[in-house]
Amino acid sequence: MRTVGAILGLSGHLRRFARNRDGVSAVEFAIILPFMLTLYIGGAEVGDGMAIQFKATLAARTVADLTSQCGNVTGSGVYCDTANGQAIDTTSMSEILGAASQVVTPYSAANMTVTVSELKVNNGSSTGTVVWSAASSGNGRTIGTTYALPTALQSLPNNSNGYYYVIFGEVTYPYTPAMGYVLTGTINIYQNSIFFPRTSSCVIYVNNGTSYPSSC
Repeated sequence: MRTVGAILGLSGHLRRFARNRDGVSAVEFAIILPFMLTLYIGGAEVGDGMAIQFKATLAARTVADLTSQCGNVTGSGVYCDTANGQAIDTTSMSEILGAASQVVTPYSAANMTVTVSELKVNNGSSTGTVVWSAASSGNGRTIGTTYALPTALQSLPNNSNGYYYVIFGEVTYPYTPAMGYVLTGTINIYQNSIFFPRTSSCVIYVNNGTSYPSSC
């Protein structure tokens, strides 16, 4: 009898246990918590990455745009002056490159690399040749090397001179997520922008007393 009673008592406990819903919500929350954190933190990291990509695009456009507004050496100086169309010297170039740091604010520009170059493109050519180049870190692109132009620039009408110049701005931003919970490691965000010179056919860069190019 005791054995039967014990079995019946155990059976009752098991039925009550099966009907008990206490703690179900806590168990469910514990199961979905990792997925919720992944979505939340991952969304924040991706959002930051997209914001920095937009900033990098804007920074590349800014340096190319500022450079394109300079021109030939005129008057008595060689400083970039949009009113007089003067060429760029190293001081002015540093200021132009430094403008990118202001554009990416509030994000840090400590490891960002900004490069601005002038390319000479022969009529009908699919590549441009580097005439001069300057960078916030390093020397920029090597003079004389070539760069494959976007398709849209490969079908421009021929210039009467047989060639034309373009200003090429580039920004590389190494994005490292603050938490790295979803996106791990460093992602190099690269953006570029191309402008035509506005005040003359080319933009002359005066570096260490030498003009690149010597004339337009």
